[in-house]
Amino acid sequence: MSPGKYHLWTIGCQMNQAESDRLASCLEAQGYTPDADGADAGLIILNSCVVRQSAESRVLNKLYRLKALKKSRPGLSIALTGCLVDSDIQSLKKRFPYVDHFFKPGERPPWLGEDTPWPIVPQVTSPCVMVTIMQGCDNFCTYCIVPYRRGRERSRLPAEIVSEVRELVSAGIREVTLLGQNVDSYGRDLPGRPELADLLAEINGIEGLARIRFLTSHPRDMSRRLIQSVAALDKVCEQINLPVQSGDDGILKAMRRDYTVAHYRDLIAEIRAAIPGVAITTDVIVGFPGESREQFRHTCVLLEELRFDAVHVAAYSVRPGTIAAREYPDDVTLAEKKARLGMVEELQGKIAGEINNRLIGQSVEVLVEEKDRGKWRGRTRTGKLVFFSDKRHCAGELVNVKITDASPWSLKGEADANIN
Repeated sequence: MSPGKYHLWTIGCQMNQAESDRLASCLEAQGYTPDADGADAGLIILNSCVVRQSAESRVLNKLYRLKALKKSRPGLSIALTGCLVDSDIQSLKKRFPYVDHFFKPGERPPWLGEDTPWPIVPQVTSPCVMVTIMQGCDNFCTYCIVPYRRGRERSRLPAEIVSEVRELVSAGIREVTLLGQNVDSYGRDLPGRPELADLLAEINGIEGLARIRFLTSHPRDMSRRLIQSVAALDKVCEQINLPVQSGDDGILKAMRRDYTVAHYRDLIAEIRAAIPGVAITTDVIVGFPGESREQFRHTCVLLEELRFDAVHVAAYSVRPGTIAAREYPDDVTLAEKKARLGMVEELQGKIAGEINNRLIGQSVEVLVEEKDRGKWRGRTRTGKLVFFSDKRHCAGELVNVKITDASPWSLKGEADANIN
């Protein structure tokens, strides 16, 4: 494939974005140049997501539009990756005969020569970057398609990850987020069974790196040793994403989450006791098959009790091939799902607003990422989005910002004179 212009369209999770960053770096290393809208691109790549029906529908709509484009531009090459690509490539070729290349998420692009390293270290365009440390998941939650599309858990070697982070830091990166579908189980498939806590300690020692984050965690697999490592390591941020999915034991059992509400509640208490000021975010699914209004109420009660900094809420959608699709009828109406989703969003907006209002008048450390509509934007160590004005060039710097205003979603403030 001769170099020219390329267009890369991405939808879905942070891992998809990290993989797209690497694809872009790979293409540009081969001489390709990016085309923002794809109008002049000779190569168009779709990095797909099928975790929810809304995401899959967007991918399919994009594919159908590309079919018409291919007719008018026969020389156009189209590639599809991400979670729409499963092991049955032949079926995909029959379904989308106008697509030239299919490759599974995280895999080497088929046109890439064997002498080219993969995964390639992404080019630096931001002071913050995501690093995939493992692929796949062994949990097989009943609603989730990920194990069927990304496969079983496969961890990268610690030395390979540390080397990549060192290279990124030498290019100007200040913060890394370590990614895995179930990041707490990192290393179980490797010789010597290194743990995430070990990897965090190694990366913490890299000079020039300011911050480390990781996601996504699983309540069943988060160990006391990992919690203690977050508390002890100075570069590991005081922020943990710990999806609860439901506040009802019956629904958790049907989801095959392998923990109870009591276990989850105790885990949150342990984290907060060990890590002062920690920000905890969670994920919730509403309208899972069989979820009664009383069971949904249990979720709302738990959210009110635990008071998360953020809640990522989604309405259940059937994913063909999953256990839930085979065994449970989708018996909660769409209208009811939307109503429950709205109730969680309203409740969490109130809670997050109260949490963020407590920061007014305080000075917080912000790692500045970029300028956005005339304001600098960045995040605190606890992951809160902050906007502030400053005439200096602040990108990539640590700035102390005094918070003057707060909403449930972001903070506003004024920078002081100190920049690190």
